[in-house]
Amino acid sequence: MTLLADPPPPGAPAGQWWPPQVLLPAWLEAHAADFDLVHVHFGIESYSATELRETVTALRRLGKPFVYTVHDLDNPQLTTQDEHRASLEVLTAAADALITLTDTTDGEVRAIARRPTTVIAHPTLLPDAPRPVGRVHDVARVGVHLRDLRPNIDGVGTCATLVRAVADLRAQGTRVEAVVRLNERVRDDEAAASIDLLARGADGVSVEHGPRLDDAALAAWLADLDACVLPYRHGTQSGWAELCYDLAVPVIGTRVGHIAAQHPGDFHSFDVGDPLSLARAIVDAASPGWSRPGSPSRAAEVDRRRGQRLAERGRVRAAHVEVYRSALTRVVAA
Repeated sequence: MTLLADPPPPGAPAGQWWPPQVLLPAWLEAHAADFDLVHVHFGIESYSATELRETVTALRRLGKPFVYTVHDLDNPQLTTQDEHRASLEVLTAAADALITLTDTTDGEVRAIARRPTTVIAHPTLLPDAPRPVGRVHDVARVGVHLRDLRPNIDGVGTCATLVRAVADLRAQGTRVEAVVRLNERVRDDEAAASIDLLARGADGVSVEHGPRLDDAALAAWLADLDACVLPYRHGTQSGWAELCYDLAVPVIGTRVGHIAAQHPGDFHSFDVGDPLSLARAIVDAASPGWSRPGSPSRAAEVDRRRGQRLAERGRVRAAHVEVYRSALTRVVAA
């Protein structure tokens, strides 16, 4: 099996793949000899449901199957979901095969599409090399990365809840600190200013502004944490939950979508606006029985998970190949 790289849009800077060219009928027609099957993951918000119907029609005309992995029942890049759900209906009805990442997501997708799906776990996001295990701290360190404040991130609500939770814990004698990080370029400057104001003078809470972290820097930042707070107001699954699992960093998140089903043993829930629920989640996630950053137990757990995930990656690849073969066989037979 050969996996082709995403073609860059004309004039796009290096590394930018959106809007995805493989969803354009003209691109499909021009490159029909170069591929056997299209697998869609992300980027459908770049096109309308009507345009995606044209994509499907082009693939049918060319006799090329397509597979759709349903990552987003609610699109994190969008505020309103009506157009996204219309696009979901188009793709889930027309795909030659549907893939989901968890059993709970699978149930919801089956209810929408009324057809069989295949559950394939999200593979590791880290390479084969040794993974960071963090540095030793004399306090429990909790982090939340708000990135560029995209629509599904409740930066202000999460930060306000975190400030209160940390203050309450420290008043009770718990040795804890929190760090809130934002990209230096954000989509909502007013929200970023409110976050700075909330944290200003807050006991045990600091705010970082900096460039977007590359993969290695992000892994190192997460590895320094006792727990990572996911600040989502809506969503379906989370690549961050996968990365935190690889690094043995417990996740604290709101119960949106199906994130809790990705790695249930590492997930602790809270409600935005309820500092008590977040304080409780922090205590549970950073309990003495868990591995602390920089500790031998953290290093051992990261190494154990590395072996587990690399073995899982092989099974994930094999499962995808089987889905592709089945889809290609059905199209040829038709």
